[in-house]
Amino acid sequence: MMKCDVRRLWPGVLVFALITNVRASAEETPAKNGQAKVWTPEFMLQVPRVGSVQPSPDGKSVVYTLRRAVLDGDKSEYRTHLFRCDSQGEGTRQLTQGDHSCDDPQWSPDGRWIAFLSSRGGKRAIWLIAPDAGEAMPWVEMPSDITGFKWAPDAKSVAFTATDPPTKEEEARKRQKDDAQILDRDIKLSRLYLAPFSEKLQLAREPRLLTPGILSVLVESGRSSRFAFDWSPDHASIVFAHSRSPNPDDWGTADLSIVRLSDGQIQQLAATSAAESMPLYSPDGKSIVYAVSDIPASWAGARRLAVIAATGGEPRLLPPTKDEFGRYSEIVGWSASGKHIYYSEIDGTVFRLMAMPLLGDPIALSHDQGMSLTGVSLNATRTHFGYAWEQLNHPSEARISPVASFSPVTVSHVERDLDPPLTGKTDVIRWKSSDGLEIEGLLTHPLDFEQGKRYPLLVVIHGGPMGAFTQTYNGTASTYPIATFASQGYLILRANVRGSSGYGRKFRYANYGDWGGGDFQDLMSGVDHVIGLGIVDSERMGVMGWSYGGFMTAWTITQTDRFRAASVGAGVTNLVSFTGTADIPGFLPDYFGGEFWGHLETYVHHSPIAHVAGVKTPTLIQHGERDERVPLSQGLELYNALKRQKCSTQMVIYPRMPHSIDEPRLLLDCMRGNVEWFEKHVRRN
Repeated sequence: MMKCDVRRLWPGVLVFALITNVRASAEETPAKNGQAKVWTPEFMLQVPRVGSVQPSPDGKSVVYTLRRAVLDGDKSEYRTHLFRCDSQGEGTRQLTQGDHSCDDPQWSPDGRWIAFLSSRGGKRAIWLIAPDAGEAMPWVEMPSDITGFKWAPDAKSVAFTATDPPTKEEEARKRQKDDAQILDRDIKLSRLYLAPFSEKLQLAREPRLLTPGILSVLVESGRSSRFAFDWSPDHASIVFAHSRSPNPDDWGTADLSIVRLSDGQIQQLAATSAAESMPLYSPDGKSIVYAVSDIPASWAGARRLAVIAATGGEPRLLPPTKDEFGRYSEIVGWSASGKHIYYSEIDGTVFRLMAMPLLGDPIALSHDQGMSLTGVSLNATRTHFGYAWEQLNHPSEARISPVASFSPVTVSHVERDLDPPLTGKTDVIRWKSSDGLEIEGLLTHPLDFEQGKRYPLLVVIHGGPMGAFTQTYNGTASTYPIATFASQGYLILRANVRGSSGYGRKFRYANYGDWGGGDFQDLMSGVDHVIGLGIVDSERMGVMGWSYGGFMTAWTITQTDRFRAASVGAGVTNLVSFTGTADIPGFLPDYFGGEFWGHLETYVHHSPIAHVAGVKTPTLIQHGERDERVPLSQGLELYNALKRQKCSTQMVIYPRMPHSIDEPRLLLDCMRGNVEWFEKHVRRN
């Protein structure tokens, strides 16, 4: 459930009109060869994606990553490589090549080297490359994958994390096929290590283990483990967050400790019933900022920024952020003066870069409407930000900005090189739900939109449920291809129903114990609102969603027959069996106030499968074969229930796939499947 794309998520009174108008022409874009291009799943798969953007210590150069789909013969994979240019986007050159991805680039504090992660030598290892020329060289290798790293402030060593590898005995048992496993036994922990840097560029030998015993360095879903630790400015100590195990259900047990490098001594810094994470030393090394959850920690993610002395003591809580520092918020770093802490978080349908004074209230640094700002980095000298930026009608680009005055410069050329078709107009809209709660969403128009005509409507529901739709590029490939739907003449509604991030703590917790209740009314109120605009053919509507969005889609078809077709992606359909089989068994007990055996009636009442009798909506079901977050059995339960009632249904199982579809050909099949399903059941009928 938690692994979700934060761009995807949800009868009422029509109240608010459009508040923001983000426009693009409805005309097709002439391609460079003179042929008109239109959006298709195939073209969407060609859209590259900018990743980590890292300004050099002097701010004169930047390195960023670009991720592309590779479909060549038997290959179906995503490949990421490093690019470097100057601070104005000139002199761009590709630093890494080859068949293996290279990502997570980090400048050495002296600016002489760029380190990055790659599995080009087998396991995921740390490699080095000079900014100007030369071949990449391996620096640190381990028997298991390295999951994150950080240079020491003096550039003479690196701290990194890796998971315990199998023992020789375990490898032998596997070869002999005598490898039965006992659950929760011999758990492989995430460890913190130290390796020196050699001017001779030699492979580091026998890195030093810093966290023996039962400490597991925290690995949060969707984040590199480097968010879990930080060097002291005098490079004498490392602060790190750790949980009792790498199990995704154990994130709430996270505490902070400090390891002293001179003798390896570890002392607790913050160890409470809350979850502490994202520690960062202040520039003078006297303080540490971190994120601390409520007590007890809850999945919807209410946290505060806290500052504690590096020697320990009572922390000081800083003022609440607008979104109560939710699960998609990140600490970026300290200002050079040590008087501000930079962070990013969702604000409605945009990401914001913010500054939190040690004395005072939060200050917004980024103000662009329509801006989506993610993955913000701060260079070693704290003079420049780097980040990936995109809008509804502009693909992701690498940007950097001086810290002193936020004035971003785009340094990549994704849109120029891609020359994509134009996307349709997307409006940010608001309406009131049946109980008066204000809801916000995105409404994308068909490319050929004409006022006065009525169009088929597709409703897309995001996951989480604490995800949110933000103003990211409509042309990016995803399970539900927005740009393709718009090019085929659909209106597309994406609603941030109660439970979504970006609207504060009260809103994010408003669906606790009530899945399928107020959130469903928010969704249907949104549908009624758009119908009230006079642009919808209400006899031709479809609904779809992934993860929690899959739950909501399955719930919707058991509550109403307003939709001609549905697509359920990796959806929770039975709350009881989900809790007993998912890798996060504590997730629903948090949302529903207790274990299912003590609240069985509630769990059953909120399960779509309990209301499946009589469903007639044609339903496509898509699910990853190896999904541990929402196990495959959830999709099978719905499929068999619909099939046995002779409801038109089709189930597609994607081999090897976890909770997301991370192979390009399979994602292409998923997109095509959704396009064809709604074409058949909604647009043509």
